[in-house]
Formats: sequence, structure tokens, C-alpha cells
Amino acid sequence: MSKHQNHSQTHLGHRARKRFGQNFLNDEGIIEEIVDAINPEPGENLIEIGPGLAALTEPVADRSGHLKVVEIDRDLVERLRTHPFLNQKLDVIEADALKTDFRQFTDEKPARVFGNLPYNISTPLIFHLLSFADSIEDMHFMLQKEVVDRLAAEPGSKNYGRISVGVQQACEVTPVVYVPPSAFTPPPKVESAVVRLTPYKTSPYPVKDRKQLHSLCLTAFNQRRKTIRNNLKGLIPAEQLESLGIDPSARPEALSVQDYCKLSDWLTEQAE
Repeated sequence: MSKHQNHSQTHLGHRARKRFGQNFLNDEGIIEEIVDAINPEPGENLIEIGPGLAALTEPVADRSGHLKVVEIDRDLVERLRTHPFLNQKLDVIEADALKTDFRQFTDEKPARVFGNLPYNISTPLIFHLLSFADSIEDMHFMLQKEVVDRLAAEPGSKNYGRISVGVQQACEVTPVVYVPPSAFTPPPKVESAVVRLTPYKTSPYPVKDRKQLHSLCLTAFNQRRKTIRNNLKGLIPAEQLESLGIDPSARPEALSVQDYCKLSDWLTEQAE
């Protein structure tokens, strides 16, 4: 075996594919903690994104009796559809979650969404799901711990940024389980954690246009060392920042979620 080959991992006959960022969860104690945090019940509208080798799917199906799974990897789709225990309990949807309209699954009741998300799609997928937030009861995602830290970060901290503002505007953010690298095969080089995102029925930070807010934050946090006046130059004049109660010489991480919502609403009003 060459030194290039011995990095490939075969797990239950399935080779982890770098392209899909696959690391398989196989620590029974951690799996139970995660499933307890999700707390699936019979009759709920459960949707798993990227079930992989069904480490979470099996215990969730045991507790709930039925769930939908969205999986992009054709080999894994085939495995789930022909699985001796699970095939009766699953609706397997072969699709790219980033391009999926989740409203099609929420006609009867709001969805409870969960999954172990590959690093490369975690942020875009969470933002994609926010566009269906009114049809989602809650979301539980296993992510790199640094992403969970960013989602939960307070203004003024180094982790606070675009995704903190965008997600906290729409959801209550609660880190629920720490997951060490040893819980996976192959062990990743990073720590992981599970976060609970609960969309607000009525946000404490109302905003007229979420897409406008996300676009504003992209610009505002583009250069963290510069002042908010510099980063928003050409978009919002300094005197307008002051009249909205925002210090133009502040760094982007000093502004609260509410501040960004105020700025976003001002931009939306200019466009009307």
C-alpha cells in the first residue's frame, strides 16, 4: 500500500469521501447525548440532512418511528433505501440540501431539522434554511466548534461577525453538546459541537429584509480592522450612522444585532 492510499478510510464498507467532507460519528455515548438533545418524538416532522452511515438516523428513527432524510451521495442513498431495519422508517430524498425547497416538507406541520454538516457547506446551508425559518420549529447541527462559537458570539468578541448577526436575528442560539475528534472515524483535526437553533416566532430584532441584512453584514465585516464608517463608505454616510445612534469610528464587531437591523432597514427604505 502506498503512502497515498493508506489515508483512505473504509467504514462499514463505505469509503469516506473527501469531496463530501465525510467523517463518520461512531461514539455511542456522544450519539446518545446528541439524540437526547434533539429529543425526537413520534409524530414529529423530522428531517435529517446528510445522514451518512445513519449514526444519528437509527436512534432517531427508533424514538420517532419515521423521518425524512436528504442525502446527496448516491451510494449512501442506495444503502439507506435498502437498509434492512431503516427502509420502512425513512423517506429518502436524493438531493442537494443547498438547492432544496424545504417548504415542500412542511405542509402539515413545522419541521425539526438536524444533521452533521460538512464544514464547507455549513454556513451557506444554515442561511438557506433561514429563508424557511417560519416553517421550522428547531434545528440541531453538528458543526466545527469554531463555527458554533461564531454563531453564539456576543458583540465585541473576536468570534462575533456576519454569521453571528444573521443567525441571531432569526434564531435563539444554544450550544448543546461538545464532540471531541475521537468520536469520529477518521478523527478530524478539529473539535466539533452541536448547536440548537430555534427560529423566533417574533424576533427581538425585527428586520424588514433579511437578504439586505445579510448583504450589509458581508460588507460591514469584510475588513474587521477598519471602522464601520470605512467599511460602509459609499453605502451609508457617516452622518446617517450618527443619526441612527451608531459611532462611525466603531469597529464592525462593536455593533449589536439591533444596530445592524437598524442600518439594514435604513438601506431598505432608500431602495423603496
